[in-house]
Amino acid sequence: MTTVLLGVSGGIAAYKAAEIVRALQKRDYDVRVVMTSNAAQFVSPLTFAALSHHEALVDEFDCPGDPIPHITLGQGCDLFLIAPATANVVAKLAAGIADDLLTSTALACTAPVMVAPAMNVHMYEKAAVQENLATLRRRGITVLDAASGYQACGDTGPGRLPEPEQIAAVVEEHFHRQDALPSWTGKKVVITAGPTVEPIDAVRFVSNYSSGKMGYALAAEAARRGADVALVSGPVTLKAPEGVQLVPVKTAREMLAACEEAFVAADVFIASAAVADFRPESPSDSKIKKGSSQEGQLSYVRLVENPDILAAMGAKKRPGQRVVGFAAETDNVVGYGQQKLASKHADMIVANQVGENKGFGADDNQAFLITENNVEELPLMAKQQLASVILDRIEQF
Repeated sequence: MTTVLLGVSGGIAAYKAAEIVRALQKRDYDVRVVMTSNAAQFVSPLTFAALSHHEALVDEFDCPGDPIPHITLGQGCDLFLIAPATANVVAKLAAGIADDLLTSTALACTAPVMVAPAMNVHMYEKAAVQENLATLRRRGITVLDAASGYQACGDTGPGRLPEPEQIAAVVEEHFHRQDALPSWTGKKVVITAGPTVEPIDAVRFVSNYSSGKMGYALAAEAARRGADVALVSGPVTLKAPEGVQLVPVKTAREMLAACEEAFVAADVFIASAAVADFRPESPSDSKIKKGSSQEGQLSYVRLVENPDILAAMGAKKRPGQRVVGFAAETDNVVGYGQQKLASKHADMIVANQVGENKGFGADDNQAFLITENNVEELPLMAKQQLASVILDRIEQF
């Protein structure tokens, strides 16, 4: 039986945790409960013991039969759901503090972790809390959006714990997604990532700020789902995900050649690389010296257009083959994304805004998924989570 470990921290919303136990049990999950000492002031551990049919643990030193309960709990569950998660617990998780049984278990946990924050609206909206939640997302922890409405203190706004049935539905979706992962077994996926570099001379080049994080996250997720993945990557500092075939390239023309070779057998092609639109027409094999007779070559570099890799693959795709592109824009994100969808013959465009610390180099991203008949706006999320959503949508084509 699938085991969900429910972590309950000390806020007024702790009373809803009892309903979460019941909602999870109705979906045939075995639920175990770990609590903070403050949570035990709101709801007795006996209540959770009666509902879950397991002892609800509060203190590491109250477990004579298990000298290291945080290890047993953290490695014995299929999902660790912390609901409600107070601002204090969220901060501890972000900082890696393990000063009680709940936070020690979170640090030792080998299963996916899901957090449902609940607190006063003014606490929830504080920059420190939002930064801590963003940190958790970047680390691959699923953070549920807080609900909005009337709060126990009398304030109104975001910060409420989502309803127990909603939380249970998110948990169920998580496990359905896990069960669906093998569906990519046997599929061949080609993904481009990172920037391209176009030489001016032996030491200078034209490039962009792409870190490759999005493409590498996509490659890792596709491999995790059982796909045979070829990652065609420009120069980045990232390590190739386990089980992924890395095809290193530098220039746009090298990337095009690698993609054309791999595309023939591909079931899915995802162009997430930031390919340079132009390259120097006549790069020098040696360094152009400043102040020499070659100085004019540095003050005026003639550029020529690079091949459009996404358009080239879109033009030759066969029936059943899926082509997905990315559009990094500074304005009119959806409009330019829709234009790109049509002009490149793609099945989907992932459009996002760049600039002002958005997009390139960041650990999280906010994007629009654009298809012929739909525009889906996604919330800010870790790139690992975005990769999972993108592959989910490709499955639905």
